[in-house]
This record gives sequence, structure tokens and C-alpha cells, in this order.
Amino acid sequence: MGIIGFLIAGLIIGALARLIKPGKQNLSILMTLLLGIAGSVIGGIIASAIGTGDIGELNVIGFVVAVIAAVLLIGVAESLSGRSRSHA
Repeated sequence: MGIIGFLIAGLIIGALARLIKPGKQNLSILMTLLLGIAGSVIGGIIASAIGTGDIGELNVIGFVVAVIAAVLLIGVAESLSGRSRSHA
């Protein structure tokens, strides 16, 4: 897919994940992009593992898993940033 493709897919996946995740997230655009890219890599790996495509290609199962992974990653990032703020 290429670097530009991963960045665009990561931004879209991160934005969708933030829309799906309830509540207000205090994450920057850069953090959204990074979590979206991480979600897209996880989705690609899982889709590749179950045989629906390659990690570098966009497919429905990989996309859905990527969004779910990004939602979970946003939840983890929120809990980690909340802990660091409460201890400060």
C-alpha cells in the first residue's frame, strides 16, 4: 500500500475509531494517526493470518478489525493518560 496509503488509512481508521468510542477523547491528531496506523497494522496482520488478504492490501475484514483495534488502543491510551494526570 505504501507509506502514504498507510498514513491516509491510519488517519481514516483513527478518526472512525474516535467517532465510535463514546465520550470525549483528549488525543491529538498525531496520536489519532499513530493509533489508527497501529490499528491498521493489527487489522492487516489478523486478516492475513485468517487468509483473507495481505497486510498491505485493504479488505473489509482487515478494515473492520483495524477499526476495532484502534478503538481498543484509544481506550488504552485514554486510561494511560488519565493515570499519569491523576498522579501528577
